Amino acid sequence: MDAADLAGIELFAPLSDDEREQLHGHLEERHVQSGDRLTTSGSSGYFFFVIVAGTAEVRHDDQVVAQLGPGDFFGETAILENKRRSATVTATSPMTLAVMFGADFAKLVKDYPDIAARVHAAMQERASDTAGT
Repeated sequence: MDAADLAGIELFAPLSDDEREQLHGHLEERHVQSGDRLTTSGSSGYFFFVIVAGTAEVRHDDQVVAQLGPGDFFGETAILENKRRSATVTATSPMTLAVMFGADFAKLVKDYPDIAARVHAAMQERASDTAGT
């Protein structure tokens, strides 16, 4: 994955080419296999994840509450609200992920209002989804 690939990820689409180039320096590409646990409910959250390829399921209280795919992201709530992970995310296929350390992600959200708006909207939607479970 290179900086140009980030343009194809909806979350990063508002950024300029130069901004995506800078962001790329803070992302790590990770490859995982089906069945790998990416986050665990109740654990500390130090990383933000964006799915580049593959799928995952999100479980809250042992119920599947979401299926995730390319372009989806997770891990933001634990970082931005300084809370424990609220769900367990497990790969349901081989995956490629763009992973960012929490402090870098918090700065990204602070510096880019378009990204902040998308992240906060996702957080609100997820909170309402899990409130009914």
